[in-house]
Amino acid sequence: MREMSKVVRTVSNILFPFILIFGFYIVLHGHLTPGGGFQGGAVIGSAVALIIAAHGSKKALKLFNKNLFSLGESGGLLLFIGLAFAGLSTAFFYNFITGEDFIFGESVDYGINSGNLNTGGTVPLMNIFVGLEVVSAFGVILLALLSGLKYNKGEEEEMGGEN
Repeated sequence: MREMSKVVRTVSNILFPFILIFGFYIVLHGHLTPGGGFQGGAVIGSAVALIIAAHGSKKALKLFNKNLFSLGESGGLLLFIGLAFAGLSTAFFYNFITGEDFIFGESVDYGINSGNLNTGGTVPLMNIFVGLEVVSAFGVILLALLSGLKYNKGEEEEMGGEN
């Protein structure tokens, strides 16, 4: 896969940080608005796909590390499961990160959404871990597809074919 024109690469480089910010916003505000870890992770993963499509396979394979994405995928799942078991160890689905000492621990009355970011307890942390897993899974899938494309391209050159 060859890189696209200079205009497409420049526009994708300009849009990349804004897409990342929007994705992080969706992940962090998932307990207050529609969205969350999966949706925000998919948005951030689409930013990675944009850079890969704009810059081509050779530069993308140099820019992104498949092992780092794999580590992020495993780490996100383990952190999510660890936090779930930590909640189960105290009481069934008990929100153990409540109180004034924690960043996500301000308690609110039932049925009232004050709109404060720090009212989610463990839910924002779980959204962050799911977002990390989804972004990493997107990266692993895209890089696996690219490595297959690179392999097939090399096969065509060995057989004397042109693309």
